[in-house]
Order: sequence, then C-alpha cells, then structure tokens
Amino acid sequence: MCTLVKNSRVQESDKSQTIFEMTIKILKYFLKCLFIQFHIIFDFLVDFIFGLYYDSKIQKVPPVKNNLLLMSASELAEKIRSRKLSSVEIVTAFIERAKEVNEIINAVVEDRYSDALEEAKEVDKFLQTLENSDLIKEKKPFLGVPFTTKESNEAKGMLHTMGLLSRCTFRSEEDATVIRFVKNAGGILIAKTNVPELNLWTESRNNVYGQTCNPYNTTRNVGGSSGGEAAIISACGSAFSIASDIGGSTRMPAFFSGAFGFKPTEGLTPLKGIGLRKENYPNSMAEAGPICKKAEDLIPILKIIIGEKASLLNLDAEVDIRCLNIFYQESSGDIRTSTVNWEMRTALLKAVQHFKEITGSATKIKIPGSEYSYRLWRFWMTQENFDFKLSITNGKYRASALTELSKFLTGKSELTLAAIIKLIDEDILPREDAEWAKNITTNMKKYLMEKLEHNGILFYPSSPLQTGYHYTAYLRPFNFGYWCLFNVLKFPVCQVPLGVDKNGLPIGIQVVAAPYNDHLCVAVARELEKIFGGWIPPA
Repeated sequence: MCTLVKNSRVQESDKSQTIFEMTIKILKYFLKCLFIQFHIIFDFLVDFIFGLYYDSKIQKVPPVKNNLLLMSASELAEKIRSRKLSSVEIVTAFIERAKEVNEIINAVVEDRYSDALEEAKEVDKFLQTLENSDLIKEKKPFLGVPFTTKESNEAKGMLHTMGLLSRCTFRSEEDATVIRFVKNAGGILIAKTNVPELNLWTESRNNVYGQTCNPYNTTRNVGGSSGGEAAIISACGSAFSIASDIGGSTRMPAFFSGAFGFKPTEGLTPLKGIGLRKENYPNSMAEAGPICKKAEDLIPILKIIIGEKASLLNLDAEVDIRCLNIFYQESSGDIRTSTVNWEMRTALLKAVQHFKEITGSATKIKIPGSEYSYRLWRFWMTQENFDFKLSITNGKYRASALTELSKFLTGKSELTLAAIIKLIDEDILPREDAEWAKNITTNMKKYLMEKLEHNGILFYPSSPLQTGYHYTAYLRPFNFGYWCLFNVLKFPVCQVPLGVDKNGLPIGIQVVAAPYNDHLCVAVARELEKIFGGWIPPA
C-alpha cells in the first residue's frame, strides 16, 4: 500500500514537472514571437523615419553611354588581344566613366589615371609586334584591362591610410601579393576605392575620405569594407575589382550594389599586403576575392589571385548542374536580426525552385548554431593576428573605449562612431566562451560537410533586407551575421545578384559549397545569372 502511494506521488510530481516545462516552452515561444513582431515594427519605423529625411535627396548614376563599359573583363581582354579594341580606348572609357560617377558616389579615393594610360599605350605597342596571341591569353589573361582595388590593399606608391587620419600620408612601398599577381597578369590598376576605418564596419565611411554612396540610390549604404569597390564596379567605372573578406567584406558590398562577389575556400589567397598584414596568415578567416559584373569573370580572376594553389581546386572542371544536391536555409534563426523580408525570401525560393526543377529535389535545412553567427565570428576574430586597439591609433598607443568616447562626445576624436563601438566591444562587453564557440563551430562544419560533400550546394540569404539608408546599420548590427557565418566556417561562397526589387534596389542570394568546391559555386552563379538576369545597370 505504501509503495502504491509513493508511486502515485512520483507520477503526480512528474506530471507537474511536465506541465511546468510545457508552460515554460509555450511562454518562451510566445515571447520569441512577440520579439520578432516588435523587430518587424522597429524595422518599419526605422525605414519610415530615415525615409522622411532621405527620400527627397535620391540620386542615381547617369546611364552608360559607351557599351564597352557593359562588357565582362574577359570579353574586354579578348578584344584587346585580337586588336578589335585598343587598351588605350578601353582604359580611357573606364577613366571617363569613373570621373563621371565619382562626383555622385565618392567611391574612388585616389587615382593613377595618367600612369594607367601610359601603361595602356605600352600594351598596344607590344601587341602590334605580336603574331600569336594564344600565349598572351595563357600568361597575361587580362592584358590591358583596367581594374581597381580597395584602399586597404597595398599598391606601390599609392596611399594606404586604412581610413585613419593618423595614416593620412602613408604610401605603400610595394604591392600586396594579390595585386602583384593581377598586374603580372596584365591588369592595369587605375584607382583605389573607399573603405571604413581598418575595414571594420558595414558602411564605407571614414574621416579621411568621407562616405561612399550607392549607385542605385545615393541615400543608401554600399556596405563594407569593400564598399567603394562594389560601387565603382556596379557603376561601370572599372572592369573588375580585387577586394577582401574577413566578415562579408566582399559579399556584403557586392550584394548592396548588385554585383558578384566571391570569397574562396580558406587559405587559398595570399594575404600579405591585405590590410595591415606584413606576411601571409594561413589560418585567417580572411580571403582576397573578386567583385565583378559578370559571372564569367570569376574563374579567370580566381586563378590569378590564388596563384599556385589553384591546383588544389577544379576550377576548369565541367559541372553538370543536374547532378547537384541542393539545400537551402531561409533564415539564420537569430531573432536579434531583422526578419528576412518577402522580396528576399521570394528571390531565394525562386532560385531554389529553379534548381529543384533541374535536379529533382531541394532540401530545406537549418545549420545547427547559425543563430549564433555573429557571436561565433566575434570569438574567432580574437584568434586573428590583429590588435585593433593598437592599430586604430597607427601604433601610437593602445586606445581605450572610455577615453575615445569622451573625445568623440566633445568633438576631439579622430575616430568614427563605428570605431568607438568596436572599442566598447573590446573593453566593456563580456568575451565569448572559447570552448563553447569552438564546439559549436566544429559541429556546424561537420553538419554542413556531411550535407554538401563533393556535389552539394547551399542557398542562403544574402541579407534579411535590401541595402538600408545611410547610418541605419547602427540600428541593425546583427544582420551582419548573414555574411560572417561563412568566414567562421571557412567555406567558399559566392554572392549572386538576382536583379532589382520594385524600388530599384539590388536583391540576391549566397551560394555555398564545401571547401575546395569553389567551382560549383561559380557554375551555379552562371546558371542563376542566365535565368534571373544577374547584374542590372544602376541607371
């Protein structure tokens, strides 16, 4: 009898515990839904309020008058080799366009137009003496083609301020390795473009060069840190770009400006001369990568900037897209980010549907831990060989949040608000738990590797929202997680433009593959470009 009573009490206790746990789960779900609804309303109010100020100030870049500016870099290179167009004619056209649009978007911060034209003349003279252009295509695939790079990538003799007033007169003594590779491949550097301070913000603004504006709508953000590059490429002021990406710095600006942006598999591109790096760091989340208008340029540029390590990839392999395994994820799951809006979700699902019809299936997944994207990136940045507090003063002293905040509030600081926020993060906010971050990252990699293997592709949102008004990034800091996730994982990923929305702003998606399957990303990018239009001229 006592045993029966005891068992009955245990059962009642278990039942009460179960009811309590269910109540807690329901309450958490309710609070989550409430928070998401609040966030949607908050985002609406942000756009409404900023729109009241900005919408009367909208400009776009003027239409392109010279059709050669619309060609891919590969097509331009072929026309130069075959002498259908001269390098001087092409370089001149891009220089004139860059001058025309830069008054509106402030993307170019230093040019070398005169030197570039002299180099173009030498290319044309050289080609006049050449009988066989096949060798040129192999050795110098971009002979005579103009390109640009971000101000933070070193180029001999050019400014390398990193957006810091304390470095405003610093000039590079040599090229970054990837810039040297492109020059050796025949590319002609015509200019350098704007970045945020030390490449560490999601808008390209600093106290040296000011703010860069979006060519589709000058009241909108171009992203960071390769914002100037994406803007000048999309505006047709350069044939192609060499950017870099440690947390979306290639893909975010490419998305905001409607271009293609590629981050290769980890450890492939040399990093010497990228940012403040004086040597290569093989374990970094950073990679150099291209921004371009046409998907056909991705492989040729990747071959150049990867160099000898290109042999680790199958960049020339034929890809039968019918045999790909397609996966997709509709959102990161982080409730602190903006909700993926209807137009971004529709673009993603249209791409998924197209490939589902080709391959026969498409599987929806949720990467375990993707809701922690920003936190994980924040931890792994502490493992980079980089001292922000010392670098932000150009090595003069170690900056502190309280000191610089006090200077900022009294108008005496040389730093932007973005840099102050980074200092607050370094000095005041608690650190992420290292063991937790490493375990989550390992599990994420394992999960995604098992899904993608050698022939899998993941479609992932480029962003919850299209490009926002200037300064709204301060109110949506966690949206950054959509890009930095793949730096944490170190997987290859391509930002693919899918045209523009009803307001004329770019939309797109990210295409992800397993490490060393970069060619799959490019094959899918080319198919999406063919079906959905890819880059659309801003005007």
